[in-house]
Amino acid sequence: MPVRANIVKQFAKPTGLAGSVAGFVMANRPSNLSRIRWTVGLLQLEGCKRILEVGCGPGIALKACAEKAPGCIVTGLDHSAVMIRQAGRRLKSETGRGQVQLIKGELSDLNPDNCSFDRIYSINAVQFMPDMERFFMEQRERLADGGLVLTTYQPRHKNPTSADARRMARKIERAMTSAGLEAVSSRELDLKPAPSICVTGGKTLT
Repeated sequence: MPVRANIVKQFAKPTGLAGSVAGFVMANRPSNLSRIRWTVGLLQLEGCKRILEVGCGPGIALKACAEKAPGCIVTGLDHSAVMIRQAGRRLKSETGRGQVQLIKGELSDLNPDNCSFDRIYSINAVQFMPDMERFFMEQRERLADGGLVLTTYQPRHKNPTSADARRMARKIERAMTSAGLEAVSSRELDLKPAPSICVTGGKTLT
């Protein structure tokens, strides 16, 4: 497998030593930290009781959510055992007191009858999803009435552009709308080498 393809594979599902290195990069690259802070700021956590991050990686955003909303239960979901271990070390005190829960698995592993989240978000995970519409349908099924889904994306391929980010934003908007999310909209953060976009959709109170 070409070197670049192998690196990309590690960011999709980190494994082994190379996956640990990928987790270190996720936790320390300045653009990653900027888009995490921005996304957490957009979550509007006041009054929320339960938050879910899909593809939580090494736990940077989870920790920010736990600090910003100490009364919330924050759940991190990731299909990589390496990332769950890294997040566990980073969030040892938060998991110890029950504020943060870490789960190795997929969205489909969470029974929608037994979970209802006020906020569900992901950061640079959507591009790895084989069926984007299904990805958002599964989130909507687990979203509380009046809740929000947020997905942040920053292109990281070779020579990314603003047009690449906005093209993906339109694709995400279409997928969210098809999945039944409402009031879908996008925001943009100016970053290098390309902007980060955050697409938001909601679920009406019934």
